[in-house]
Amino acid sequence: MIYKANHKRYDEMQYRNCGSSGLKLPLISLGLWHNFGEKTINPESKKVLFKAFDLGITHFDLANNYGPPYGSAETNFGKVMKTDLKKYRDELIISSKAGYDMWEGPYGEWGSKKHIVASCDQSLKRMCVDYFDIFYSHRFDPNTPLEETADALESIYRSGKAQYIGVSSYSSKKTNQMFQILKSRNIKILIHQPSYSLINRWIEKDLTKTLLKKGIGCIAFSPLAQGMLSEKYLKGIPKISRANQKITSLDKKLITNKNVEMIKELNIVAKKRGQSLSQMALAWTLNNKAVTTALIGVRNLKQLKENVESLKNLNFSKKELSLINKKAKDGGINLWLPSSSYSVSYTHLRAHETKANL
Repeated sequence: MIYKANHKRYDEMQYRNCGSSGLKLPLISLGLWHNFGEKTINPESKKVLFKAFDLGITHFDLANNYGPPYGSAETNFGKVMKTDLKKYRDELIISSKAGYDMWEGPYGEWGSKKHIVASCDQSLKRMCVDYFDIFYSHRFDPNTPLEETADALESIYRSGKAQYIGVSSYSSKKTNQMFQILKSRNIKILIHQPSYSLINRWIEKDLTKTLLKKGIGCIAFSPLAQGMLSEKYLKGIPKISRANQKITSLDKKLITNKNVEMIKELNIVAKKRGQSLSQMALAWTLNNKAVTTALIGVRNLKQLKENVESLKNLNFSKKELSLINKKAKDGGINLWLPSSSYSVSYTHLRAHETKANL
């Protein structure tokens, strides 16, 4: 049966302008990093896509190498796009990225014009769309001049392959530099996609200030710290969990006793607010005035609905925020730190970022 969208899909979802632009994004966006790969899409994942749109989630975020295997999430999304979502194309914000390893050889990753333009073309074909609403440089490349990466993004923008341009996991300094380069070419960076959560607060140092000053929007990925900010890991590591998968970005070593204790304390605060820990974590992320939308990844409909329910209580008292700030410390979980630490060497970046692969 062909999917038909709920006619009340815009009744409850809230939307924010993305930076100083006129583009509005839903407070919750759906990422397809996990759970949408393999040769054929999981039936539950397909239901998640449809339910998300029925709930007013108009933004679906992908990247060339999402899967596994690489490219499969885009291919599966493309199949759904072709059969069910095509007629809603003008109601959707679809994004992709290039920069992490995708194919063999020297042109299969990083920030050269060769890689980024070729990757964009491949992604468009896989996803069965004529253009992307947003296309990102997925990570900073220390061995490619920013001007060249900007050349690639300009080419994609000018050719109509993307309506807006974004960057992901760039430091404040490199964001500023890319902003100036593109501005000189009459192109504005619409959005930055950094990792950000209660236990990964690196953007608060200086990036949020830069985004607000430049009018750049922010889509915070991994706001639930890959599921750590839920009740899932409070009593150990469940069999069915990201940390228990053979190939995973959530190393069990990250689930330290210190982090678990911190998460337990935050869970108590959430309960007093009448929310689950996940709901409070999302509400807290959206409380940052630089954040436009929180990018979630879910395994099933239950998780999706729970996450969206967070929007029913976005307000925090000064007392709550003070208490949360005392308890929420850096958990050493930022796998994408090398990309925003622009002064480190190429070999250091390579060794650490291949683990993140996002």
